[in-house]
Amino acid sequence: MKHIAIKENHLYSKAYAKGQKFVSRNTVVYVLKDFKSEKLMKANPMKEYINRIGLTVSKKLGGAVVRNRVKRILREGLRQAESELSLKKGYLIVIVARASSVDATSSHIHKELTKAFASLNMIEQ
Repeated sequence: MKHIAIKENHLYSKAYAKGQKFVSRNTVVYVLKDFKSEKLMKANPMKEYINRIGLTVSKKLGGAVVRNRVKRILREGLRQAESELSLKKGYLIVIVARASSVDATSSHIHKELTKAFASLNMIEQ
């Protein structure tokens, strides 16, 4: 399933300020309860809660080609983690790439995101 993106800057700011944080070698993951999730659930054709995902890759990491490659790797790592785990729904999830993520593979990112979601209590039992 395609991810719903976080489009508003104020939601990124809220996730950074008020969300739970997990720092790893290649990424920083912020998780915050989405207060608009009820409204989004009613608009969703399947009538289920969804997570909104935000990816942040700074210009410090490189040019446009490098940043887009890092975003593709982050998306693939997230896809692998979601297929393996059943994540709680109705949250804002912001994944920030760190400098070492330029050389990382999607399997490295997958392992880090799995640890992050376990640490942040995002896995349903």
